[in-house]
Amino acid sequence: MKQLFLSVVLFGYHLLAAQKVNQCGIIIPPRSTQSNFQSVYEARNYINTMLDSINWKENFTIQEQNGINNAYATIIRNRRYIIYDNDFLENLDGYAGTKWASVSVLAHEMGHHYRNHIIDTKGSTPPKEIEADYFSGYVMAKLGATLNEARAAMEQIASPRASATHPAKADRLSAIAKGWDYANGIASASPTTPTPQPQQNPPPASNDASWIYLSLYGNNEMTVYLSDNGRDFTAAPLKTTQPFVFKFEIYNYGWLRFSNDSRARTHKIMHAKDYAIIWSRRTNSWTVIEVP
Repeated sequence: MKQLFLSVVLFGYHLLAAQKVNQCGIIIPPRSTQSNFQSVYEARNYINTMLDSINWKENFTIQEQNGINNAYATIIRNRRYIIYDNDFLENLDGYAGTKWASVSVLAHEMGHHYRNHIIDTKGSTPPKEIEADYFSGYVMAKLGATLNEARAAMEQIASPRASATHPAKADRLSAIAKGWDYANGIASASPTTPTPQPQQNPPPASNDASWIYLSLYGNNEMTVYLSDNGRDFTAAPLKTTQPFVFKFEIYNYGWLRFSNDSRARTHKIMHAKDYAIIWSRRTNSWTVIEVP
């Protein structure tokens, strides 16, 4: 069954009658010829770059659907989709005066997938949008955008007032700034005395204990292989300096092995658990242990 999560950076009713909104209250940017957002292939490249920047090995299907004046995250037949209107992104870039605007929209939608907002089928809520905004700010910083570039889309199309489904513009801009600061190792938003912090992947939601923290104990980085179904494994590079934080796609468990070989030992790992990868002198091999 098709599950839609209408979202994007988009949101709320604008006070100026001259600006158009769609049926979801999204402010539609005026038509522009200043942008050149090419195709679904370009969107796919942006998504791949974002995934690389946060060390996340998700596989998205990117689909263009012109005429919707929007972008949204969804799950169709257990596959993750990001669907967008190419004209909408072009117009948004021209309206905001930077191509980072369309990139931030894609990052926002990826944030809904990263936080698994679509699984509950309840649609948009202000907390979900704030988390996706934070994620967008984080990813924009990882890609090299300035704070102004990271917030460019939201500055133009967010509603100044909150609704039942979306936060107010000021709260959204603040969430983007916090994500951007976090990616740059800044603990507070103070422009005068920033405190350096270790760079990390975006943390899971504070009220969500179902994420898995996979930590590597050793002297070198390594690659493990993770699977939702026990058959198709995806490489996950691990660093000794930070945990690999993730959820499995559909179930609350999955499998890990140390080589992409069907004969390799497979370890079952569960959501809401923390695990450590250590070298066992008894077996002379790497092993996975649950951390209490």
